[in-house]
Amino acid sequence: MFFGISDYSAFVAAIVLFLAIPGPGNLALITSTSKGGMAGGLGATLGVIAGDQVLMWMAVAGVATVLATYPAAFVAVQWVGALYLAWLGWVMLMAKPGDAPVLNIRPRQYFQQALAITLLNPKAIVFYMAFFPLFVDPSVHRGWISFAVMAATIAFLTFLYGLGMTLLTRHLASRMRANPRIGRWLEKLAGIFLIGFGVKLAISK
Repeated sequence: MFFGISDYSAFVAAIVLFLAIPGPGNLALITSTSKGGMAGGLGATLGVIAGDQVLMWMAVAGVATVLATYPAAFVAVQWVGALYLAWLGWVMLMAKPGDAPVLNIRPRQYFQQALAITLLNPKAIVFYMAFFPLFVDPSVHRGWISFAVMAATIAFLTFLYGLGMTLLTRHLASRMRANPRIGRWLEKLAGIFLIGFGVKLAISK
């Protein structure tokens, strides 16, 4: 046991696997790094961490129950998130050479962008609500302390993952500068994925 967390190593492994699953958060890290370098990537990483922390504590506080009790509220948040992701993807898809970048290169805005993308995924609240109990032993659980350790672990692993993704993306981006056409195609591909994420979020049940 580690602060009331049963099988802490399995908990860490599950979080690492969850981080590696392609999704809006990963796309935000890659796009931010390709446009803003290390500062952009790290800003986006901190935005993802901040958004995750908000969703985790909302889940712990029982917000998932409220959303389940009032389906209209859940659907409304779902549609806001879906429309935002689809709009961002459309702007990226329609961008032409010389247009202003979809994401500003200032790290503060990258932080806000990643934070918004993370917060506008209401299903994450339900995920955390279902995920945390799997690693809690009621007989030794320490209440908020156990949840705080879980939250801190997720934040630490997310930072390490975001740093690794930032370094990898920065390395690859430096090799693509010689061929701007590749960068434009990747941006359009990212836009398609964002639209797909938005559609999936809207139609999934």
